[in-house]
Amino acid sequence: MPAQRTPAPATRAAPARRRPWRLLPTPTGTPFTFGYAAVLAVTSLVTEYADPDLVHRLLQASSTDVAHLVRTPALVLPASALWIAGGLLSPYALGFLLVLTALERRIGGARTAVVFLLGHVLATLATELPVGLAVLAGHLPDSSLHRLDYGISFGVAASFGALAGLLRPWLRWPLLVGFGWMLVQDLVALTDPLSAWGHLFSLVIGVACWPMVRRWAGVGRGAR
Repeated sequence: MPAQRTPAPATRAAPARRRPWRLLPTPTGTPFTFGYAAVLAVTSLVTEYADPDLVHRLLQASSTDVAHLVRTPALVLPASALWIAGGLLSPYALGFLLVLTALERRIGGARTAVVFLLGHVLATLATELPVGLAVLAGHLPDSSLHRLDYGISFGVAASFGALAGLLRPWLRWPLLVGFGWMLVQDLVALTDPLSAWGHLFSLVIGVACWPMVRRWAGVGRGAR
């Protein structure tokens, strides 16, 4: 009687692809994204249901306008990232969950926070400092120094750019081109030029992080 062959064990990759919940943050798998999302949920509920005057004061105190950046930069730079412009229904709210979860699963929570903060801080400075210079030169009114500026979109855009560097080329380039085209359209529409420029700066910052995030993730140029 011929010897019976033992069935080959199932690969581990297949079950992983059948777990769609891994697209969302969890307390143990992605603690940074999960905890941050919980804070954003609370602040979004505050903006939705609290007294409008109180909400305005809170947002004004957290704004990274030029006046606040000159006086209390260490306070307003992190505080401005505690709010979602547009609330929980903003596209950047969903982008935050999907992009930061995917990035944290690849490089860890602390490193994901570094990428997010790089985009948030550098893009904020890149858009607000020219406003201050324009006011000094007399090209903008003094009221521009108190422009309300807050939200997570710069950090999300930078995280998206960084995550693209860890994807395979067939997925990386269509996503980058599609997102970049959307940002260019926002800039051409002139709805909010400073924010539009900030989103483009953030995306470039994320792309500039490719060598760093690839080293952290332990992947080569082909990525995974």
